[in-house]
Amino acid sequence: MEMAQNGFDGRPGLTDTLGRALRDLRISVTDRCNFRCTYCMPKEIFGRDYEFLPRDQVLTFEEICRLARLFVGLGVEKLRITGGEPLVRRGLADLIAMLAAIRRPDGGEVDLTLTTNGSALRALARPLAEAGLRRVTVSLDSLDDEVFGAMNGIEFPVAKVLDGIAAATEAGLAPIKANMVVRRGINESSVVPMAAWAREANVVLRFIEYMDVGHSNGWRLDEVVPADELIETIGAVWPVEPADPNYRGEVADRWRYRDGGGEFGVISSVTQPFCRDCTRARISAEGKLYTCLFAVDGHDARAVLRSGASDEELAAFVQGIWTRRGDRYSELRSAATSTLPKVEMFAMGG
Repeated sequence: MEMAQNGFDGRPGLTDTLGRALRDLRISVTDRCNFRCTYCMPKEIFGRDYEFLPRDQVLTFEEICRLARLFVGLGVEKLRITGGEPLVRRGLADLIAMLAAIRRPDGGEVDLTLTTNGSALRALARPLAEAGLRRVTVSLDSLDDEVFGAMNGIEFPVAKVLDGIAAATEAGLAPIKANMVVRRGINESSVVPMAAWAREANVVLRFIEYMDVGHSNGWRLDEVVPADELIETIGAVWPVEPADPNYRGEVADRWRYRDGGGEFGVISSVTQPFCRDCTRARISAEGKLYTCLFAVDGHDARAVLRSGASDEELAAFVQGIWTRRGDRYSELRSAATSTLPKVEMFAMGG
């Protein structure tokens, strides 16, 4: 299949209007979740009676695998499984095995990862690793049960998430990353305790600025704890220094502890946008292709899949979308963008 010129990383693949290559694909396998995190799926709106997608509207494993294989052929090197909460999808290890068998055009393996709330990792970490999963990222917003509950909207013990992380470590799904969304007035007091735990547990902690994804989380700018403040808070306890990115387009800015105690990252979409280096596309559970986390709408890949389209026609569909891509919402974030319609994070897979 014909592809556009090399991206800013010098390697062949599709590029958009800003020269950004297509390197990462995030695949949501379900819109369902057993948590009700305030920044994603607040229980006041998405309660027990909320109607999720009917099963026939969710992509099958075969459809997901076909899309993934096509995207890898177009230059994608990393597949991340998301949700909702991906571990609530039945038979997930079967999908992981299918995806793990995909090879890049040069014969290399695809980096296959998964983001989870960790609630079911104790039971599933080893089967997923044996199926071919390489790494996991666990969402964990506090070590304090009360604060954790205030963030995730349910009563779920932190100890069970920590046990899930231990299970992932035992299964070899390392290095393990932990994502902490920091929301002022709720869990900023947990920043230092979380950092101390991550240093001891050999986990790469990543702080995430509270973002205005969707319309249901009641986002306000004054609830954002800026990256600079987070770095200053950590640096006041353990001296830190910036570390070079692992690759261009890496989401988190890396910081290294000067005492050799590992590193942490900061994802600063609000105060320090990184749109110009964004190489990510997203497939929602219902098969819509999104080219930005803050997208107004998606492109219906499921309709193309189920229309009997050939691989060449499906590739042309993806190429046409990516090569016209010009998204840079976070760079433009202002009063003008606050009224734009946006898709909820759990619906597209954050």
